[in-house]
Amino acid sequence: MDLILWRHAETEDGFPDEGRKLTVKGEKQAAKMAEWLKAHLSEGARILVSPTTRTRQTAAALTRDGIIVKEVGPGASVAGLLGAAGWPDAKGAVVVVGHQPMLGEVAAYLLANAQESWNIKKGAVWWFSNRTRQDEPQTILKAVMSPEFL
Repeated sequence: MDLILWRHAETEDGFPDEGRKLTVKGEKQAAKMAEWLKAHLSEGARILVSPTTRTRQTAAALTRDGIIVKEVGPGASVAGLLGAAGWPDAKGAVVVVGHQPMLGEVAAYLLANAQESWNIKKGAVWWFSNRTRQDEPQTILKAVMSPEFL
């Protein structure tokens, strides 16, 4: 299984938090990352999207077929996000478009089995894969990409 964590792109300040929209820069970040993802994702990847406006806008740069899932929204838990994605047993790739600090907490858990919140930049992607080697499950960080490098 591949698990791709995609943090929403840059947003406007404002209230309510759930309704904040992408800035012009954020729209460009989302478009750049979506093009990169399209070039690397296999067909049939599932896209799970937080219910907020900014995550829906970010995901829309990639597809209109994203599934809105509260388990990847603000205040979600590591277990809830991983459960919604089907980690580590689902087939194929799952892209989760979500928020800090949750995405950073998932990254820390997957790579270091730590309860920390690592920083994932706005608009960036962290791509994980799991495999079994010599009967031992392994989590691999395949790629980290931010819009500034595209």
